Amino acid sequence: MNWLTNFVRPKIQQLVRPKEVPENLWKKCPACGQMVFHRELEKNLQVCTHCGHHMRLPVKQRLAMLFDDGAYKRIELPKVPEDPLKFRDLKRYSDRIKDARAKTGEQDAILVAHGTIGGVKTVIAAFDFDYMGGSMGAAVGEGIVAAAELAVLQDAPLIVIPASGGARMQEGTLSLMQMARTTVAVDKVKDAGLPYIVLLTDPTTGGVTASFAMLGDIHIAEPGAVIGFAGARVIETTIREKLPEGFQRSEYLREHGMVDMVVHRHQLRGKIANLLTLLVNRGPAGQVVPFDRKGRLGADDTAAGSADAAGPAAAASPADGLPGEPRA
Repeated sequence: MNWLTNFVRPKIQQLVRPKEVPENLWKKCPACGQMVFHRELEKNLQVCTHCGHHMRLPVKQRLAMLFDDGAYKRIELPKVPEDPLKFRDLKRYSDRIKDARAKTGEQDAILVAHGTIGGVKTVIAAFDFDYMGGSMGAAVGEGIVAAAELAVLQDAPLIVIPASGGARMQEGTLSLMQMARTTVAVDKVKDAGLPYIVLLTDPTTGGVTASFAMLGDIHIAEPGAVIGFAGARVIETTIREKLPEGFQRSEYLREHGMVDMVVHRHQLRGKIANLLTLLVNRGPAGQVVPFDRKGRLGADDTAAGSADAAGPAAAASPADGLPGEPRA
């Protein structure tokens, strides 16, 4: 009886019991509504295989996508007070920090790494939207400053990849101060004559947009990314007008001169590598071959050149009336 109960019955139940299917095997595209298998989506860099909609890409996967062979080194960022204002809304800010760290495994909403892109030494500061919506607090400000200092130290270009809802309200004025600090930090990179590129991803809003995110030498955006300061609903309510279609999307901003180029995620690495090569290697691409004067002059110019060699008298017409020579 024990053999039937302990061995035979569990085997039969295992065969007839419906198998549990994990809920995260399929993901619904927010643009077209189609279901995409998670492995296919990861292989396609979180781009919908049906409509090409760019979903949010995890920050570590983005870094691996951009750096050569996916190899990079992260730096340790300075520590900051975790809850300087002892802020509390529906829950304590300190508890929100603990939850965000448990969810992402990161200390805050920014990662700073360095490596090579297309063989060019590069520093990247990338936001993690999964950490409290990529909001910018004192720790994020310290991360941008550290990335800028590292770029100057390594004589390397700086790339910042924002994905943020703006300043972190739980840190009040301290978060707003990071707008000025990050602006000064990227100015140091520019003063050193180093390229500063911003890759705008979905979303880039609030104080991030109002500071370092719009100060790049080159602005690249992913297709369909929301980029702006205030939300579209807030703007419509304020001005009491209907906003144009596609307002605050990367394509709209490119048409109106706020973004330099909109690049598909699959082409991002190649495009950035080409830009870095052009910006860093400012010399000629090939050997400069000198030519003498004769080799560069045409037939008419050669004749003029011969006249120049004979002197002003030979080059001038007799009608010019040279000194010592009668007019025709």
